[in-house]
Amino acid sequence: MAELRRIVQRVGGFVADASVQSGRNQLRSATLQLKVPASRFDDLTQALEPLGRLVFVNVAAEDVSEEFVDLTARVANGRRLEDRLVELLRTRTGKLQDVLTVERELARVREEIERMEGRMRFLKTSAQLSTLSVNLFEPAPIVASHPGQSVIGEAFKTAWRNFVGVLAGAIASLGFVVPVVVLGWGTLIVAKRYRRKTA
Repeated sequence: MAELRRIVQRVGGFVADASVQSGRNQLRSATLQLKVPASRFDDLTQALEPLGRLVFVNVAAEDVSEEFVDLTARVANGRRLEDRLVELLRTRTGKLQDVLTVERELARVREEIERMEGRMRFLKTSAQLSTLSVNLFEPAPIVASHPGQSVIGEAFKTAWRNFVGVLAGAIASLGFVVPVVVLGWGTLIVAKRYRRKTA
């Protein structure tokens, strides 16, 4: 992650958001959202390649030129309407109610213009910056079942669990074997006594 931050800063970008997931017996992973000048997007993707093995890439572009042109025209129309309302207020000599109605309409038009201009500023900024979402994760361990654990230690634990399991099985089987042996022994004694009596 530290190397990724250095690379992003080197191409004139910054890390906008980052989250890290880690826990006991869990591979650490991180998700970062990078912002970089649109002209340096390819430089950034190439610079990230040596950090690890690339698993998945998805590049998407959005054309906002039509929306921007539409907003520009609507702002121009709004400005013209605003000028007419201001002129109407300046020359209006009618009832107070009519003046208040014009003022309310003027406030609504100005609010709409500000909203559209805000959207235009957002589109300009979005067009200048590219967003790159990067998911980092540690490679899975080659031998150990959990990262950070000793393979030998795991083998001893498994052997001990197996031994305890066999011992528990032997003890549990006594509950079946002992009654059968006692029953068989009793049957044998009864059979011998019976033979003696008949002999």
